[in-house]
Amino acid sequence: MKETKIQWHSAFVSAMDLDFEENRVDLTFEKEYNLNTKPLEIDLLIVKKEASVQIASEIGKLFKGHNIMEYKSPEDHLDIDTFYKTLAYACLYKSYGKTVDGIKAEDITTSILREAKPIELFHYFEEHGCKVTQAYGGIYYVAGKTWFPTQIVVTGELDQDAHIWLKGLSRNLEKGDLRRMMDERNHLIEKADRELADSVLEVSISANRKIVEELIGDESMYEALMEIMEPKIKQREDAIIKKGIQGTVDTLRDFGHKDAEIKTAIIKRYNLSLEEAEDYIRNK
Repeated sequence: MKETKIQWHSAFVSAMDLDFEENRVDLTFEKEYNLNTKPLEIDLLIVKKEASVQIASEIGKLFKGHNIMEYKSPEDHLDIDTFYKTLAYACLYKSYGKTVDGIKAEDITTSILREAKPIELFHYFEEHGCKVTQAYGGIYYVAGKTWFPTQIVVTGELDQDAHIWLKGLSRNLEKGDLRRMMDERNHLIEKADRELADSVLEVSISANRKIVEELIGDESMYEALMEIMEPKIKQREDAIIKKGIQGTVDTLRDFGHKDAEIKTAIIKRYNLSLEEAEDYIRNK
C-alpha cells in the first residue's frame, strides 16, 4: 500500500504553537506566509505584538519583532543554499513593508529547524569565517555572513521535556517517546491545544508505524491512539464516499438521465436523505 504523504510542515506549525504556549497571547502566528506569489512562502512567520515581551521558550530567546522560520522535514536537506534562501525570504519580507523601511532590518530574525545536525553546513560556516556557537541544547547561533540574527535549531538535540512536540517530528521515536507524548496530550485542558497536539501525533504515528503496531497490543494505548486517528480515518473515508457519489451523479447525467431520476438513484444506492441528494444534484 502506498504510504500517505506525511504532513510534516503542518505538524511543525502546531508543535511551535505548543512550544510557545506561555507567550501565545504575545505572538501572532502566520503559517505559510506568502511573499508576493507562490512558491515564495515562509513556513512560519511569528510576529511579537510588543517588543518588550520576553519569550519563555529557548527557541524564542533570539526573537525580535519579525521572525522568519524555515522548517526542514527529516527527508529534506539543509545546506548552504537553504541558508541563503531563508535569508532571501527575510530580505523580501523586509522589502514588502507597507512603507519604505517600515520593517527595520534590525527587527528581523531567521531560524532554520531540522531534526539532524547539518554537519556539512557547519563545516561550510567554519571554512568561510562564520562563527557558530551553541546557545542552548540543540540551538546554535550563526554570526558572520548573515544580515539578520540567525539560529539553527537541531530538534533532535532539544530537551525532551521542554520541547516534546518538536522532538516528536521524527521517524526515530521509541515507544517511550510516544507514550510521553500521549500522556502530555491527555493533560492538556484546552480543546485547541489538544487539536494541535493531535496534529503532531498524527504525523508521529504515521512516521513510526512499526512501534505504533507494537503499542496497539496495549489496550489503553490502543484506545488513546484510536481517539486521535479515528476522526482522520473517517474524514478520509467520507471524502472517498463523497467522490464516489459525485462520480455516479456525473455519469448518470452524461448518459442523459434527468435530475429527478439521478436523485432517486443515489438516495437508494447510498442511503442518502433527500436534502443530501439535492446537494449533490446542485453541485454541477
